[in-house]
Amino acid sequence: MGTSNLARLGLAAVAFLAGTTASLADTQWVLPSAYPPANYHVQNLTQFAADVEAASKGELKITVHPSAALFKAPDIKRAVQTGQAQAGEVLMSLHENENPIFGIDVVPFLATSFDQSKKLWAASKETVAAALDAQGLKLLYATPWPPQGIFTKKELASVADMNGLKWRAYNVGTSRIAELVGAQPVTIQAAELPQALATGVVDGLMTSSATGVDSKIWESLTHYYDTQAWIPKNVIFVNKASFEALDPTVQTAVLDAAAAAETRGWELAAEKTAGYMGQLKSNRMTVGAPGDALKSGLTEIGAKLTEDWLAKAGSEGAAVLDAYKKM
Repeated sequence: MGTSNLARLGLAAVAFLAGTTASLADTQWVLPSAYPPANYHVQNLTQFAADVEAASKGELKITVHPSAALFKAPDIKRAVQTGQAQAGEVLMSLHENENPIFGIDVVPFLATSFDQSKKLWAASKETVAAALDAQGLKLLYATPWPPQGIFTKKELASVADMNGLKWRAYNVGTSRIAELVGAQPVTIQAAELPQALATGVVDGLMTSSATGVDSKIWESLTHYYDTQAWIPKNVIFVNKASFEALDPTVQTAVLDAAAAAETRGWELAAEKTAGYMGQLKSNRMTVGAPGDALKSGLTEIGAKLTEDWLAKAGSEGAAVLDAYKKM
């Protein structure tokens, strides 16, 4: 073989090895979510992933897996903790049993507008981040759902009318509400809700107008009471070891994209809420505010749940509430 051929082979080998090295240098993450692709939380996640890939020049690629395709909602956090997924999105209050601070945004009637909810998040963010850090997770950002209301198949004049409902429970607060009003709690996560509604497993629930639209709830239920009981949030986090393994410039790309996603997520939630309410009405649901008797009963339930939460959260929870009230 001639010298020129050897040289060409050598250059080809160098190019191959360089390409292989570059390929190996690219990091691939998966990010599971429990919500459908059309949901604004997932759309926001998809934009976040695209921003990270662009800012890192392809060094980090995040694939979003919606609709609980990889893990069911209650299992996503554990999957990220154990490294089965590198990042994830969960409804924060799903994990209130692990730490009461994860349930602060579902204390009824504590924060009932987006402005109040944003202040509550500012007051609690460091405490939430510290709780996640202790579990091997790094908080990236949080985005809110629309305010929570009650969907039923019948008119509710008071909380007494909730007695006997097959009530969807998905966290501590919704389970406790069922207990207080005499409803039958049924644990159903978002991805399972359309089937549960269609088969009559659930005939009453407290959730956002967004989830109502996602599940085409008007096909099964008839009434929506805009109680604005609370504004829950999804938190998006990453396995701490996976994050720390990134090049510092890629870490910065992730954090910058997360900050942009948080701002965008809060704006999307506010924009989408009016549209979701309009969709419920256009699909012939009876939509309105709760009457005085129902509102009074729900307020009493809210006071009991606040006491419950403070009893569990102790001085740490009280400190966060004090900070929130001073904002």
